[in-house]
Amino acid sequence: MNFRYRRSYRGPIQAVIFDWAGTVVDFGCMAPAVVFIEVFKRKGVPISMEEARGPMGTHKRVHIQQITQLDAVRQRWTAKHGKAPTEADVDAMYKDFIPLQLKVLSDYSALIPGTLEAVKTIRKRGGKIGTTTGYSSDMTAINLRDAARAGFKPDSTVTASDVPVGRPSPNMCLQNVINLGVTTVEACVKIDDTVPGIEEGLNAGMWTIGLAVSGNEVGLSLADYRKLAKADRERRRAAAYRRMYQGGGHYVVDSIADIMPCLDDIEARLERGERP
Repeated sequence: MNFRYRRSYRGPIQAVIFDWAGTVVDFGCMAPAVVFIEVFKRKGVPISMEEARGPMGTHKRVHIQQITQLDAVRQRWTAKHGKAPTEADVDAMYKDFIPLQLKVLSDYSALIPGTLEAVKTIRKRGGKIGTTTGYSSDMTAINLRDAARAGFKPDSTVTASDVPVGRPSPNMCLQNVINLGVTTVEACVKIDDTVPGIEEGLNAGMWTIGLAVSGNEVGLSLADYRKLAKADRERRRAAAYRRMYQGGGHYVVDSIADIMPCLDDIEARLERGERP
């Protein structure tokens, strides 16, 4: 035969799966960044905000490990301790990280503007709401509590400690698919402010939307972002868009407040039989 059957989904979006920090809460993804800096400071090895943010989106222990693998950080560590950082050092820093992160999470738990409106519209269209995060379950419990008080309650939440491997593995996204009772993965959209989070969605076979301004890529609180001179703001914004697109995002917008036209376009593409 010259032709073969190709199954084609042509229905609506069934689920939208959001990240937490930098996506639905904590504009600028500040909470984990400040704690990573403090953890290394306590070991006598200062790191920059840029170094702290590099692996954002991964499991927090993996994140610490990846910071220790940066050449400049390893050199500073060796100069301070007389040897390169070890797995035992990573374990010790992660042990320090946990209570510090738990202590400050509520300080950065405000919903990002547009979250409630976007979620309401998605649900009105019949879509379910899932979430994934590089935080552990006990950390995420604080975000869930604070977000619920503000009116945001996802239908499913999967954390890095709930799966064998975190981002960029698709595990958390796929566990959400199971939890939500979704029948078709290509009818799902992953929305994230980090490249590993976009890769997570791509690896799961989903559409992806990158959030360039509200999260880790620009890395500023909403107040500080608004204080930037226009030229500096546009420079940072353009660089963030470029990184998110290079990371594979199907779409890139500023924040969750801007996602609905992307979801409209995805549904139109699904209707034409397109896949992620």
